[in-house]
Amino acid sequence: MHTKKLALAFAAALGLAACGETIGEQAAIGAGAGALAAAVVDGNLVTGALVAGGANVAYCQLNPGKC
Repeated sequence: MHTKKLALAFAAALGLAACGETIGEQAAIGAGAGALAAAVVDGNLVTGALVAGGANVAYCQLNPGKC
């Protein structure tokens, strides 16, 4: 269980650390991190990818200097 939490934290940090230059890149990076996180916790991969992809785009668009 500890390994799953560590992997999830790593995936989340990776997604936020690499925002991407374009909206497409931001969506792809977020979706990849979300799918990875969902796989680690045995969740729905598509839902994880969609939610995290949208969240990463929103974060990067609202905070361009932090990416």
